[in-house]
Amino acid sequence: MPRRVNLPGADELFRATAPRLSATPAPEVAGPESPNPDQHRASGRVKHDEKMTVYLTSEELIALEQARIQLRAELGRKIDRGRLVRAAMALALEDIAARGSDSDIARRLADS
Repeated sequence: MPRRVNLPGADELFRATAPRLSATPAPEVAGPESPNPDQHRASGRVKHDEKMTVYLTSEELIALEQARIQLRAELGRKIDRGRLVRAAMALALEDIAARGSDSDIARRLADS
């Protein structure tokens, strides 16, 4: 057994998440209006090409999980953390675009 450890290179660790062009078309997934009820509905998931890491306190993470579980109970759908955070971020950005420095997020950031 060799003593030297082989570590993966950057090409193995980092990969692009942008969709690659393929010669074969992706299989179609039936929507709610599909005549074939045996096929599954699309999940609504979107492949993203960028990644961002966000650090949370324990209290913030618990609040996020509680909100996710509450939405799952009320909507009857699984909602992962990423979708919940992206939806909240989209609402905050829309609020900033519409109201500028009068937006709720701008006031909260100004107070902190």
